Amino acid sequence: MTSIQGTIRLTTAQAIIRWLASQYIEIDGEELRVCGGGFGIFGHGNVTCLGEALHGMQDELPLYRGQNEQGMGFAAAGYAKQWLRQRFMFCTASAGPGTMNLLTAAGLAHANRLPMLMLCGDGFLTRLPDPVLQQMENYGDPTFGVNDAFKPVVRYWDRITHPAQVIQSLPAALATLLDPADCGPAFIGLPQDVQGWAWDFPEELFAKKVHRIRRIAPDEAEVVDAREALRAAKRPMIIAGGGVQYSRAAQDLAAFAEAHRIPVVETIAGRANLLADHPLNIGPIGVTGSDSANAIAAEADLILAVGTRLQDFTTGSWTAFDERAQIVAINAARHDAGKHRALPIVGDAKRSLQALGQGLDYAAPAEWVEKAQAERRGWDEYVAQNVKPGNRPNSYAQAIGVVNDLCHKRDRIVAAAGGLPAEVTANWRTLGIGTVDVEFGFSCMGYEISGAWGARIAQEQREPERDTIVFIGDGSYMMMNSDLYSSVLSRKKLIVLVLDNGGFAVINKLQNNTGNESFNNLLADCPTIPEPFAVDFEAHARSQGAEAVTVETPAELGEAFRRAQESDRSQVIVMKVDPYEGWTTEGHAWWEVGTPEVTTSDRVREGHENQERGRARQRRGV
Repeated sequence: MTSIQGTIRLTTAQAIIRWLASQYIEIDGEELRVCGGGFGIFGHGNVTCLGEALHGMQDELPLYRGQNEQGMGFAAAGYAKQWLRQRFMFCTASAGPGTMNLLTAAGLAHANRLPMLMLCGDGFLTRLPDPVLQQMENYGDPTFGVNDAFKPVVRYWDRITHPAQVIQSLPAALATLLDPADCGPAFIGLPQDVQGWAWDFPEELFAKKVHRIRRIAPDEAEVVDAREALRAAKRPMIIAGGGVQYSRAAQDLAAFAEAHRIPVVETIAGRANLLADHPLNIGPIGVTGSDSANAIAAEADLILAVGTRLQDFTTGSWTAFDERAQIVAINAARHDAGKHRALPIVGDAKRSLQALGQGLDYAAPAEWVEKAQAERRGWDEYVAQNVKPGNRPNSYAQAIGVVNDLCHKRDRIVAAAGGLPAEVTANWRTLGIGTVDVEFGFSCMGYEISGAWGARIAQEQREPERDTIVFIGDGSYMMMNSDLYSSVLSRKKLIVLVLDNGGFAVINKLQNNTGNESFNNLLADCPTIPEPFAVDFEAHARSQGAEAVTVETPAELGEAFRRAQESDRSQVIVMKVDPYEGWTTEGHAWWEVGTPEVTTSDRVREGHENQERGRARQRRGV
């Protein structure tokens, strides 16, 4: 490594890693590296050059060895959520299928507005050895390859074609990762030859730089319009989304709601914005919501949507609200603030709530608040019975209730696709602000264990004494479980509850609820499986180095969970649950799914007619 005055000669890969290590962020007065390290699987497309650069910086940027590139991306997403998007991890994968495996994770990060940096191998810029191993040739455009597939699912995309390009590309990528409005994954393609090319970089490029996440101040005119709309409201409600947490505005939300006596409902992403016993917390809203939240949503004349993109599970496919209700949307992203004829406040949630409350001499009518609170008391009574052991065959809700009673208020709860997001959202009683991660922005099976591994890495940096608890079904476990092994290898303890209902039971439920016969979801209903048999999840988990036990009842689950809390190793607790009788049956809003308009089945025809009747309240957006 040589240098001339004011410069330092580095390879492209070395410059990227050295630059990343010099970037810091200020969090609560403390300066931390904004990049917490990375997840990596090496191959010929990244091991010789990027691997060499990472080896020399492993103390500054620790590299966690993944088992599957998709899982690495999920882990990076879980890490970013735990750090409230203030810090991120990079993922590095080899050219070809290794990089392609990150596509799903990039989609998850994009849908959830999460920062994740991908440093991925690419072909040779010179093309002298073409075609190379794992290259996907495009006959009419040799510049077009598999890495271009990331363009629709990232917020920033670039391919480094010369070492000097690092000076522009990396700051642009980081600016995207830290921007409240445009936050999402960034992809940087690294041709194998360019990774090793050297250049004389300016030394000041690698000087320590401290970043701060921008807080966008709301426009005064937009605040005035929203304030006037709120003053006229007789039945207002607040929808609190995940953006409340990302702007660190949970206390401001509670203060605003208390000052103006406005009932609050939560989205799935905003599930832990308020504690369960807060008097204005009326429950989760939408398709996987609560009777209490959906009841007041149907009558509200003003909806203050804070930090939510109002996806269909929140809005009941836009049937949850009165057609005449006025939406006021606070969001850092203009795209989300203007949905469905909303009065927008484009700005940071914390600043916007503070601005909206200034001079707002308003409180919601007492009878409206009392009605909302009465609805919540009714929902609490239902949940108490729903999670009660022995009230029916083993269920998701019972397992959730057991853990809820025994866990610490600062333990982190992770769930994702399948039936558990609905069950956790409906039945979990929030003990600590920001402690619930239900990945339902992309509803991605396989996120659970990988995302929890990433969350645990972050959690140990903030609250090492607390546990990361995973709720996962047998279908998601079979789809991706190898990061249980990662958690064992890296000594990042997880408590994983595998709730086995014999297949993809929630989709079987949807199939049946629309009049269709059970087919290809539960193992017992797959005609191509002559003799179904049960996976020994306990033995499988033990084979990956975790401690594991199978329990028969919720009471045994509680005993096993207490033992898991005392251990310092990853734990797996397996319990069978009923695929038919165990579901939460209350609290659901209408959800639009496609059903056959023409069929020979009377049950399917009835299902289609029922589905269409639910459309009567659907709000017509613009």
